[in-house]
Amino acid sequence: MDRPVALALLFLLLTLVPPPVHSRPGLFATETETHLHFYFHDTVSGSNPSAVQIARADSTGQSSTSFGVLLMADDPLTEGPDAGSTEVGRAQGLYGSAGQKDFGLIMALSFRFTSGPYKGSSLSVMSLNPAMQTVRELAVVGGTGAFRMARGFAVAKTYFLDTKTGDAIVEYNVTVVH
Repeated sequence: MDRPVALALLFLLLTLVPPPVHSRPGLFATETETHLHFYFHDTVSGSNPSAVQIARADSTGQSSTSFGVLLMADDPLTEGPDAGSTEVGRAQGLYGSAGQKDFGLIMALSFRFTSGPYKGSSLSVMSLNPAMQTVRELAVVGGTGAFRMARGFAVAKTYFLDTKTGDAIVEYNVTVVH
């Protein structure tokens, strides 16, 4: 067989035969579903707030939804709703008012666990939080440590809201696959 015909046949074989699939047990061979429950304490008032305003649009003051305000947070996550409850982690990141007509917070937060079985691990939340709804669902889009490659959802329910200060305690039930 001459060389051009052999090359043509080789090309045809390479395009028709799928490459072999290599699989091996490893880091992502099995997945676990984990359920977490904690309380998020967001304090924007007082002398030691856990969330502070870092940017604001000129028109924010005229907006019924505070559209255009952005806050940086380092909020405690606790086992129970009481501020003195055992801290299990911190919610660190950004959130801001993203709705012109309806109040909704766009949230980019890392739930970093500082005690318990998930100490040193984190979950990443990137989602719209329609905070005035009684119960809302947020997307968990990743994680680190024990939660590497996590995906799932967080159901948030306001436990306490001070409408004068904006301080809030939110109950979180989180389901992740990792």
